[in-house]
Amino acid sequence: MSLLVIQHQETCPPALVGTWLTEAGVELDVRRPYVGDALPSDLEQHDGLLVLGGEMGCRDDDVAPWLPTVRELIRTAAERATPTMGICLGHQLAAVALGGDVARNPRGRTIGVCTVSDTGHLAGDPVLGSTTGAPVAQWNDDIVTALPEGAVALADNEHGDLLLARLAPTVWGVQGHPEADLPVVARWAAKEPDTPAVSGTDVPTALAEVEQAQPRVAEAWRPVVRAFVRELADRRRT
Repeated sequence: MSLLVIQHQETCPPALVGTWLTEAGVELDVRRPYVGDALPSDLEQHDGLLVLGGEMGCRDDDVAPWLPTVRELIRTAAERATPTMGICLGHQLAAVALGGDVARNPRGRTIGVCTVSDTGHLAGDPVLGSTTGAPVAQWNDDIVTALPEGAVALADNEHGDLLLARLAPTVWGVQGHPEADLPVVARWAAKEPDTPAVSGTDVPTALAEVEQAQPRVAEAWRPVVRAFVRELADRRRT
């Protein structure tokens, strides 16, 4: 099985999710358009799509001129029932591509470990259904404020922000970062010490929470990756 992975910047790699996918036998075709990698015009050569996070906003086409192509790939994936997962920025790109909306979180930046809180629809989801109560790191300014038509809100975090959604029958969005271990999150923190973006946040405590939660993150999110791989396998058989 081949999965197209779109990485938007060097500090947002597939990390743990990439490891779990590889363990499950998936071949990762990682494209890094920020260093000039070309993105395909369709998904004919791939069984699925994974769109990772990044500092840019989901409409910052002037900063990241490949974003329109990513949004079009997501629309194509949804139309063709190609399994797709978006993480953080990828989740926001998918929401906007399919007709939803994204805005700055009025409560400010979310930094640290949050908890999956079932909205009442999570348990029956074939990919994310096992994550009730799971921890996940968050490091985001924007949130999805309106879902596409037909989408299902699966879980919030303890602040009431949308955390998990099924944005189309085969498109899943995760606002958090299940892929991010302590080294990844520490690099994000190191890029902006003492800046207004993190003012009022106890970053050392947030990093300690990420480290402490790591065994539970792996326990909760590795099965999600395996479930996503089953979707890829089912798609390959059709």
